[in-house]
Amino acid sequence: MRDLSNLPKIELHLHLDCSLSYQVVKQLRPEITEAEYRQSFVGPPKCTDLKDFLTRARAGIEVMQTEAALRLVTLDLFEQLQADGVIYAEIRFAPLLHTEKGLTPEAVVAAINDATAEGIARTGVQAGLILCTLRSYSEEQSMQTVHLVEQFAGTHVVGFDIAGDEAGFPIDAHIKAFQYARSRHIPCTAHAGEACGAKSVWDTLEYFQPSRIGHGVRSVEDPELMDYLKARQIHLEICPASNVQTNIYDQLKDHRLPEIYRSGISMSINTDARTITDVTLTEEYQHLHTIFHWQKEELLHCNMEAISHAFATEEVKADLRLRLLAAWQ
Repeated sequence: MRDLSNLPKIELHLHLDCSLSYQVVKQLRPEITEAEYRQSFVGPPKCTDLKDFLTRARAGIEVMQTEAALRLVTLDLFEQLQADGVIYAEIRFAPLLHTEKGLTPEAVVAAINDATAEGIARTGVQAGLILCTLRSYSEEQSMQTVHLVEQFAGTHVVGFDIAGDEAGFPIDAHIKAFQYARSRHIPCTAHAGEACGAKSVWDTLEYFQPSRIGHGVRSVEDPELMDYLKARQIHLEICPASNVQTNIYDQLKDHRLPEIYRSGISMSINTDARTITDVTLTEEYQHLHTIFHWQKEELLHCNMEAISHAFATEEVKADLRLRLLAAWQ
């Protein structure tokens, strides 16, 4: 296939605190060398498991504790997206992780929202923001996060998510927040079916009722769940390189995403953590072409599905579809 980097792409599953380039870290920590950056910010090709992978985000979070730093990191990500051909991205972060030096959660969201407006104006990349609660959080912290989504309605904030170590924490503390989100018509996605098997996806669907699942790849272990996802048009945000790094699969050739694609379940391809996994969306596409012989047809289909399930307005979606079709066909 010809150069994929210039083709327009949609990315729905992308963590801000896991996607800091060396250039922006150098601005925030001038003393850091590239070797030190790779040691602290970039994960190894193989983590022990998801829990080990999540510890790699700590370095990014530590430098993202001021409004100025949040602005720089957000603008840096927009530059990465532009270089990668991404024309629409949903960028997620957990506001409560950025309050260690005195910022309020409201100030965190405001800073990233303002920087998002600036990034859109600078690069032309359209974007929405998804606020994350974490599996380890209390019910109060999850409610605080979903209230922030509501408070910032009408800005670039478009949805609510739960991330973190799904194997280590039960879901009970977060049911109320997702019920609240539904009552306020807040679009929801939820990480599941990554560290844990199909049961975690069933539980997430039952108690949180999201329209999308972050990862969800282990749904393939349960044919009944696959049928349910297809019938309910639940979208899976699949992150192939990340799934190999977190040891769900030994190598990309072992990934079961081709089965998910062939089943007719709605899915998209995403990077998850551009820095920790050290990958671009263009590279993800190239890997799928090399290993699974995916062509433009499959990649375009995943992008069109991403648009259909994006937390964007119908007007934005219509424009994105036109831009995609004009370039890919």
